[in-house]
Amino acid sequence: MLLEKSKELFKKGEKNLVGAVNSPVRAFKSVGGVPIFIDHAKGSKIVDVDGNKYVDLVLSYGPMILGHRHTKVELAIKKALKKGYTFGASTSAEIKLAKMVCDVFPGMDKVRFVNSGTEAVLSAIRLGRAFTGKNKIVKFAGCYHGHSDALLVAAGSGLATLSLPGSKGVPDEAVKNTLIAEYNNLESVKNHLDKDDDIAAVIIEPVAGNMGVVKPSPEFILELRNITREKGVLLIIDEVMTGFRSKFGGAQELLGVEADITCLGKVIGGGFPVGAYGARNEIMEMVAPLGDVYQAGTLSGNPIAMACGIATLKELKKQDPYKFFDKKAIKIKEMLMKSAEANGIELQVNHFGSMINPFFTSEKVTDFKSALKSDTESFKTFFWNMMENGVFLPPSQFEAWFLSSAIKKEDMKTIKAAIEISMAKVASSKIQSTNNK
Repeated sequence: MLLEKSKELFKKGEKNLVGAVNSPVRAFKSVGGVPIFIDHAKGSKIVDVDGNKYVDLVLSYGPMILGHRHTKVELAIKKALKKGYTFGASTSAEIKLAKMVCDVFPGMDKVRFVNSGTEAVLSAIRLGRAFTGKNKIVKFAGCYHGHSDALLVAAGSGLATLSLPGSKGVPDEAVKNTLIAEYNNLESVKNHLDKDDDIAAVIIEPVAGNMGVVKPSPEFILELRNITREKGVLLIIDEVMTGFRSKFGGAQELLGVEADITCLGKVIGGGFPVGAYGARNEIMEMVAPLGDVYQAGTLSGNPIAMACGIATLKELKKQDPYKFFDKKAIKIKEMLMKSAEANGIELQVNHFGSMINPFFTSEKVTDFKSALKSDTESFKTFFWNMMENGVFLPPSQFEAWFLSSAIKKEDMKTIKAAIEISMAKVASSKIQSTNNK
């Protein structure tokens, strides 16, 4: 696999971009080698500047659920572009997308659009604190909710990928009101709620995607809702990643829980920068201009982003690809497990709807601690061999893979062949490593 042009761009980028990238995981630090630069994409495929073509299982970390440049979505974008790019004023598209979102999230009467998942979460937390009159937040180790100061504690994939315990530049005062619990461990939540009466909210990914895919046990997620309600603590469910990926709506409905505040992003923008937070009227009406919780954004509700989001959700509802996603995810899981077993490799594979990923470990992965036991050297070998055999993966053991409705039989064949070659390479690499000791 030639990467000469990517190498050239990386060298040029280092001069004026931080690490030649605009998001740390793109730097390929945990897998080594040169990060690839993308030229174009269409459907299930993505092509780098050197002309290497891959089946895309990154999908911009989730939003490209229909695949790249879907015809109807592209037409909607072009139509919106002809009217103008941004106005600093309201458009009817904002109202239309808001209704589409609120209609499928029980308990959500109103929504506020922002420009990213990070912005959605930090705004939701501010709102939760205002509504309860309390200050502290409980988050779970390994769950990532954006890079705002208060939440960059045990924050999952990005920091874990770079082997960072946290982030410099975050003062102690910024995280003093952030309490850490263990995913799938209800007692760790109860301990905080029983000891501290200044907790405004518990925030959680309903299915974690930033320590790899980790599902909550039914008992854990249902009881979490019960105890937060009993204690008068808000439950903020971060569906930036899971929203519209397991059903047309949220994962929380499949899990049998209902958030007080829901955070969204990714799919609802269809590839444009969009985030959102929403809740019942009594909570959302505290937000300016109706209330005293201030949050604003010049590009919030951008007309091009709204057009893309509307077209994406319309087509997604029409396709209803969720059974298709589940079948494909199960098939890929079978490919991974069968190949790992054939090569004597210890592997766990978790999936939920259209999200899936393997962990190179013998231990079942149910939380951040168990995810961190994964053999990242084996993943590194696996990653590059998958790339060399035509499958684009997130360059981190701790990031979810995503499926699009554009994936075809030929793509599945490519994935299967790549997995078989890559697992064999992992086994060979482990033998060589043992012999060299």
